[in-house]
Amino acid sequence: MTSSPDRFALVTGTSAGIGAALATALLARAWRVVGVARRPAAIDHAQYTHVAVDLADVTDAIAAIERVVAPLVADRRWRRIGLVNNAAAGGLLGPLERIEPDTLAALYAVNVVAPVQLMGLVVERSQPEAILRIVNLSSGSAVHPFPGLAAYSSSKAALRMAGMILGAELESPLRRGTPRPGAAIVSYEPGIVETAMQVNARSISPDEFPWVGIFHEFQSQDRLVAPERPAADIVALLEADGLPRFSERRLGS
Repeated sequence: MTSSPDRFALVTGTSAGIGAALATALLARAWRVVGVARRPAAIDHAQYTHVAVDLADVTDAIAAIERVVAPLVADRRWRRIGLVNNAAAGGLLGPLERIEPDTLAALYAVNVVAPVQLMGLVVERSQPEAILRIVNLSSGSAVHPFPGLAAYSSSKAALRMAGMILGAELESPLRRGTPRPGAAIVSYEPGIVETAMQVNARSISPDEFPWVGIFHEFQSQDRLVAPERPAADIVALLEADGLPRFSERRLGS
């Protein structure tokens, strides 16, 4: 295990699931961690700070994160900085024509708007010589059309493309500002993780979501994985050297 005081990570969604497992793993490896979530995190560690915000309220959330996180991101002691956009809103499962615009906007705020803002924050505020790793949690549904998942899938597809574009911008000779040779973005598919989102999906009636059976099949076919497995992958990505500017990874790859 590496022990070093020069690594900082911002992780969203640390109150449960992959985010909680990831924050715990990073702290065990001597990272300084700031977690962001609506609910409290059951993490008691001197190197952990929790920012309790609702990412659906993007303006207030980013303002709070700016106050707490921006000075930390800019600290010259960090040789390596990680951002993990893990928090995501699910729900809105069902036929596309039943999606309400207000709830769709709230989902996009959490799944797209806030992550894009956070990517911009760490690129802009971190020291250019620091190694920067951005990991955006993606999904197989970002690239494959699953019926009934229009809201969630399209938001994940949007975040995937935003990461690709950031990579292209950092590579572009037309980009102004200080070069960032140590920055890399990864779109990571964690597999089918047993989280509250999965439990909620299995509880929906076929009248609301005719394709609910696929979530029951995930469980009956033993395809669900514990959050600690993708968390271990993400730790490895944050600590990796020599990554391409943009890449896509999947659980275990």
